[in-house]
Amino acid sequence: MTNPHILDVCCGSRMFYPDKNDSRVVFSDIRKEEHILCDGRQLIINPDVIADFRNLPFPDNSFYTVVFDPPHLIRIGKTSWMFKKYGALNKETWQEDLSKGLSEAFRVLKPYSPLIFKWNETQIPARQILALTEHKPFIVQRVGKNDKTHWMVFSKNNGGINEQTKRSNSI
Repeated sequence: MTNPHILDVCCGSRMFYPDKNDSRVVFSDIRKEEHILCDGRQLIINPDVIADFRNLPFPDNSFYTVVFDPPHLIRIGKTSWMFKKYGALNKETWQEDLSKGLSEAFRVLKPYSPLIFKWNETQIPARQILALTEHKPFIVQRVGKNDKTHWMVFSKNNGGINEQTKRSNSI
């Protein structure tokens, strides 16, 4: 890896990367595994770093960009292709887990840098995810069938303090 400055904290099989070995990116995931999907395709999850997004092994302010595309399902069969491909959240702890994950993503992000967050609200509405962090996205783009997938871009303002909150507190 040469000078990686982007962190993907839930890379999975690196599906949205045109270059699945991009040296600018540190690919991280909690799992390393291989599966044959129902259509015969091979699914390979092989991160550079095996890590839990709730407790990242990187120093504060390490990356210029963080990509966070966490599992979005809490009700899914453990043998389904969706589970193999995307993983699942714990239905009892998902709010705490995602809150910690967002906090960790902002912690390792350099000030004034973007966090790119992807969420599909098939089971959990995006507004419930946004309630888990004080940071507010400055871009939200809904895509996919029925506009269920949200791409959001946040900025780590002023070392992590939301500028709007800072202004409100100073008035």
